[in-house]
Amino acid sequence: MTNTETLDPRYLDLDLWPTELAVQAMLEGQLAAIAAIQSQTVAVACAADAAADRLGDTGRLIFVGAGTSGRLAVQDGTELHPTFGWPMERMVFLMAGGVSALTEAYEGAEDDVDAARSDIDACGIGASDVVIGVAASGRTPFTVAAIERARAAGALTIGIANNPATLLVDRAEHAVVAATGSEVLAGSTRMKAGTAQKAVLNLLSTAIMLRLGLVYRGRMVAMRISNAKLLQRGRRMVQDIAGVDADMATQALEAADNDIRLGVVIALGVPADRAATLLAEQGGNLRAVMQGLAARS
Repeated sequence: MTNTETLDPRYLDLDLWPTELAVQAMLEGQLAAIAAIQSQTVAVACAADAAADRLGDTGRLIFVGAGTSGRLAVQDGTELHPTFGWPMERMVFLMAGGVSALTEAYEGAEDDVDAARSDIDACGIGASDVVIGVAASGRTPFTVAAIERARAAGALTIGIANNPATLLVDRAEHAVVAATGSEVLAGSTRMKAGTAQKAVLNLLSTAIMLRLGLVYRGRMVAMRISNAKLLQRGRRMVQDIAGVDADMATQALEAADNDIRLGVVIALGVPADRAATLLAEQGGNLRAVMQGLAARS
């Protein structure tokens, strides 16, 4: 039995507690879950640096999990496209039981190691890919088997677990262990363990995007503009970063077809074609382009 499955005697009669006290106890568990990540910042940073180095211009992020852990991984990954412009074609989700398991439970899916290996093989995993496996117990057969197969294929592997000294921690090249201990409701890893997993995934994926140059001066400059609110935000970014007025920012962003990074460079007086070339040469890293322009001036 793993730590996340043990029964905490403090909460044996939780169902008899006044609701307010029960909620307070659950909240304390959530706070403890975040505190459990404090010791893992170095591990997260090392994993993020290694992932950014591997991904380059073609590598993919592959998220693997079962049940709650898998759903949290998918949730984090799907945010990378609108937030950082990460291409959907460079993202893969491997969920035990298939995509339909996002909303329905499939009995035995998390134990299907053959399905995990088959899913990894079907992806054509290579050395530039990064495979992130998430499992509260750290021993979910589907997730462990996928990580083993991906590592054997040469991919960088990262394991996120809530129990130390487990198979996932051992088999992944990089491991992040948020040891959240027993749950207020024994074995309900959607609680403390799930909170810690989501926070770790947030930190890891955002750090990877930072290292890939998709953030500039605290702004999501690779963000996809998909509605009026985001269009206004994009215009303000161009205006603030390029130091131009609102009309110039609007014109530059239009000329850039709503690509914020390209809009910034155009707003600085660089012709659109040249601006696009400069960004392509720097892999979309706006800071590198800005530094180059400053050096020439």
